[in-house]
Amino acid sequence: MKIAGEEIELPLILAPMAGVTDVGFRAVASFFGADVTVSEMLSARAMFANPTKTQYMTLTTEQEKVKIAQIFGHEPEFMQMAVQSPLLEKFNSFDINMGCPAPKIIKNGEGASLMDNLSLASKIISTCKKATTKQVSVKFRKGYRTENFLEFAKMCEDSGADYVTFHARTVAQGYSGTADYDAIATVKAKLHIPVIGNGDVFDEKSLKLMCSTGVDGVMIGRGSLGKPWIFAELSKDKIKNYDKGFLGIENIFDSKGKITNLAKFQTVKKHIEILREKFDEKWLENYIRKHFLWYARELSMTASVRNKLATCDNIDECLKILQSSWGISKD
Repeated sequence: MKIAGEEIELPLILAPMAGVTDVGFRAVASFFGADVTVSEMLSARAMFANPTKTQYMTLTTEQEKVKIAQIFGHEPEFMQMAVQSPLLEKFNSFDINMGCPAPKIIKNGEGASLMDNLSLASKIISTCKKATTKQVSVKFRKGYRTENFLEFAKMCEDSGADYVTFHARTVAQGYSGTADYDAIATVKAKLHIPVIGNGDVFDEKSLKLMCSTGVDGVMIGRGSLGKPWIFAELSKDKIKNYDKGFLGIENIFDSKGKITNLAKFQTVKKHIEILREKFDEKWLENYIRKHFLWYARELSMTASVRNKLATCDNIDECLKILQSSWGISKD
């Protein structure tokens, strides 16, 4: 399919995740083969009320191949201004979030609550589409109060969306249960625009199941937490000619084609290096704790050591913990 002018066969896309897909994480995911990266959700109204915060959330790197800004809101006029904002000029296209299940988003009539207001949702999509020459896509779920995903998907197409991303869970499900791949297949069969499938892709087996729905691309969210190298694991072809200078090591695969522990550790260091260039150290010490725990999820360590990562107040000391846990000798 074509995204932002780039023809990509079955694009693997890093999902937008609030408080997760920061500029450093998007960079390392891109290095490992993410064809497309999506920003954290950006409030159209907050973009003008607090432009400094939005500016930090929209930082990018040259490592990102195709960059999408995801915006949300319930006021067409603010959504129009958002796609025309100089803050988002560097992004290749826009995605409208109409699937977020967070209560505070729903309460404001935004995110997935728009699935119960097709006329307003349609106006937002068409308004954004008319306001920019860039692609406009829509991300949605199975439904808010009712499962009206097929009707909603057709509305997106009729309103001018260039493609849609379908996370096949209801708002009530949140991130529990399993994604409904039959529903994804139904949407794909009925629409004439490309469909991106989202939900429960964690390995090669689940990727194959997702692809069996006929989707044009695959979005990966939770499967990438603490594991941005998942994109290389799912498609080594996308990292054939990787930049050996990015992580500072010659080889990232072992003799069996697996990502080496050294490459994983260097990835964490690179993630932090990028963030250190952009943000205050004190802020970063608090922010990075959750990422440390995700990176350490599959590592063997005592509860007390894991607690040190959870209460990180010295990033370099926490890096030493991960280095030791991955069995990497100190320089």
